[in-house]
Amino acid sequence: RQGHPSLQRDAADAGRMSEDTTPPTGATPRPAWSRYLLVAGAALALLLLGAAAGVLIGVPGSPSTQPVPKADSVDVGFAQDMTVHHEQAVQMAAWERDHTTDPQLRQLAYDIETGQSRQIGHMQGWLALWDAAALPSGPHMKWMSANGSGQMNHSGMATGGMQGMDRMPGMATDDELRRLRASSGPALDVLFLQLMLRHHEGGTGMLQYAGQYASIPDVRSLASQMLKAQTTEGEYMRQLLARFGAKPLPI
Repeated sequence: RQGHPSLQRDAADAGRMSEDTTPPTGATPRPAWSRYLLVAGAALALLLLGAAAGVLIGVPGSPSTQPVPKADSVDVGFAQDMTVHHEQAVQMAAWERDHTTDPQLRQLAYDIETGQSRQIGHMQGWLALWDAAALPSGPHMKWMSANGSGQMNHSGMATGGMQGMDRMPGMATDDELRRLRASSGPALDVLFLQLMLRHHEGGTGMLQYAGQYASIPDVRSLASQMLKAQTTEGEYMRQLLARFGAKPLPI
């Protein structure tokens, strides 16, 4: 059992299954159902991997040796809320990818769509292994009070609290999504960049909190990876907005 090379190969294969590394070329757009298969496939891969790890009784770091987080824990709440947050980003990125004529914007949208779809698969796989609900059933971000700290986001605005929030920071409204779908050309690209940048920045508080307070190391690691990736993407989006002569939206 030492090293468990087969489990490591399964993990690597699962990562490759959930990411299409072929750059977009602007040819025939992928059908909408393919995106849902991408998410479902990633989740299934993680479920199978988790089940395999679970039978390795006594192996340090395996799910069988870690306590299952409670329904009101940081780990569960983060996975549920960030799934919802990511799903909207995937929706916006998929639209931009299929409708922009700008190669740089197409590539950026493709990277966001595939990257966050893969992360949704990770989080949904964990929730299934923990026998937790796939999505939140009440106000968002109540889990950010799980450790009793008065945590604030990067803008100094309260992000959680015992009551939670009806809408997570950075989320686009229904009207904004309709405007995105009705736009074309440079107007589409600018609005996409503005909405996605605000979306990334709005999730910073949750990522920082989970990266610090989640009880499971893999959850803290994923939150930290998300924060790093979204910070880099945010800087790039600011550069692209400047190229268009446009400014970011306020959070």
